[in-house]
Amino acid sequence: MIRRTEYPRPQLVRRKWMNLNGRWRFAYDDMDHGIKEKWYQDKTRYDQMIEVPFVYQSALSGIGERKFHDIVWYQRDFEVERTERQRVLLHFGAVDYETDIYINARHVCHHVGGHTSFETDITDYLLPGGRQTVSVRVWDPGKDESIPRGKQFWEERPRGIWYTGSTGIWQTVWLEVVDRHYIRELYLTPLYDEGKIKAELEISELCESLSLDYEISFRKEVIAAGRVGGLTKRVVFVADLFQEHIFRMNYHGESWAWTPEAPNLFDLRLTLRGENETLDEVSSYFGMRKIETKNGMVYLNNMPYYQKLVLDQGYWQEGLLTAPSDKDYEKDIRLAKEMGFNGCRKHQKTEDPRFLYWADMLGYIVWGECAAPAVFNRDSAERLMTEWKDIIRRDYNHPCIVTWVPVNESWGVPNIAFDRQQQHFSQALYHYLHTLDTTRPVISNDGWAVTETDLVGLHNYAHGTKDERKKQEYFAETLATRENLIHRHSSPWPVFAEGFSYGGEPILLTEFGGIAYDVSGKPGWGYTSVESGEEFLQEYRRIMEAVYDSKALWGYCYTQFADVEQEINGLLTYERKPKCDMAEIKKINDGYHITMVE
Repeated sequence: MIRRTEYPRPQLVRRKWMNLNGRWRFAYDDMDHGIKEKWYQDKTRYDQMIEVPFVYQSALSGIGERKFHDIVWYQRDFEVERTERQRVLLHFGAVDYETDIYINARHVCHHVGGHTSFETDITDYLLPGGRQTVSVRVWDPGKDESIPRGKQFWEERPRGIWYTGSTGIWQTVWLEVVDRHYIRELYLTPLYDEGKIKAELEISELCESLSLDYEISFRKEVIAAGRVGGLTKRVVFVADLFQEHIFRMNYHGESWAWTPEAPNLFDLRLTLRGENETLDEVSSYFGMRKIETKNGMVYLNNMPYYQKLVLDQGYWQEGLLTAPSDKDYEKDIRLAKEMGFNGCRKHQKTEDPRFLYWADMLGYIVWGECAAPAVFNRDSAERLMTEWKDIIRRDYNHPCIVTWVPVNESWGVPNIAFDRQQQHFSQALYHYLHTLDTTRPVISNDGWAVTETDLVGLHNYAHGTKDERKKQEYFAETLATRENLIHRHSSPWPVFAEGFSYGGEPILLTEFGGIAYDVSGKPGWGYTSVESGEEFLQEYRRIMEAVYDSKALWGYCYTQFADVEQEINGLLTYERKPKCDMAEIKKINDGYHITMVE
């Protein structure tokens, strides 16, 4: 049975495509002989089979080995039909970390980056009809600390807050046959206050006779359409969604904006035409929403909005970084919403676009994050910048994403509190992300040692246990006012890096809690410990009361959604089973009403 059969790129969908997930030939190349011995043209070198898109460390791969293998190879055969003028595109959702692709024993492309999608045109490497062979070499050195790997451990066995590593293909592989003229990229920017959508496209190849038709629908009714002629390689058009003021009057008596409470979406169909034929047709969607910070507050669609987030590591027991099925993404979001959360911070992971699709559809805000390297040097800085370029390129259109988090707790920039070079890097990331995306806030360093930023995200686990009254009182005191938050002394690190100071940004408590409870009774790692579901709820209520009593916070992110391996801080187990009454968690989370910041 082939898993992960859904179309993997929800923001640019074509009806015709070929899924290449399933059984591939597989081999370790511990001595790095593969290139010299031409494994890309020798099927006998592959001594195992693996289920793509699951890494060999996972159970669903069919291998489940936890030893480090820095170089691995994949191979499979496929057949594809095309006409003389058509092109064949080979897509990879994500491959960790550095990838070389061979088609019929010829090298096609080299890609660096383990967390985002890439594609390559393989047309000129195909044999005339019949069976084709794709070979993939992956280099992922387990002990290279300059590679962005986030929570993946540099030892073979997970420990503490560190999890099993992932090597190789971990998202869907697929083929598309397209005309030589096709829509390569699409960026959609809601102009919320104007009631318009701005679309920017890239066309693969220039041709004077091309035109582009667009059709925008809301609840299956066409509300805007048009044609753009005289195309260049980059096409820009703006569509007015308020024609005849139908949306200003609350169309059909309902709102048209996207929020977690009402995730309204518009459907978009784009048709690229030649003189007398359709060359390409894609579908997409967008949400009309606006996120901004001003007056010390966060605003969603021009209204103050309090964010109730949960920290989500994005790991699954059988698939590790890869969800066993598309429904697992939907399930996670529904479970979080059932507990009263309106979003998540994806922690040290750039999540699969299918998760973002479900967040768009169900109404669930997401803070987008990237895996961090463990050290700061020229290699790590360059690799992180490259990763972020690809993240923005892939995920820009998702309305659910409301914040970018390029650095967490000074990971990859350990001396940022006082080192001007590392501060420059944090500022460079901040400005680079704003250069690529003007529509979302950016956090410079989530946790502490903040540099230039749009939000101040603080981490504070100093709430102790129910028996430590002084710690509880101190925790509540540190959160009570803006002044206390900015000048807190509950951490060995300063809130602001040397040379930086508070500039009126909204403040959020973006890590806290971490109540550890293993329902199996086995020992595990956590911040505080309880021994029953009832005690879990008591602790959760105690901690949240201090958060809700704060007159200065504009949101929180509780640690964490689910257990991962030995880490037992989850509200749910690793298998997504509740540790306590979810309805009671929701009552606690729903018990807060927005008040003005001091």
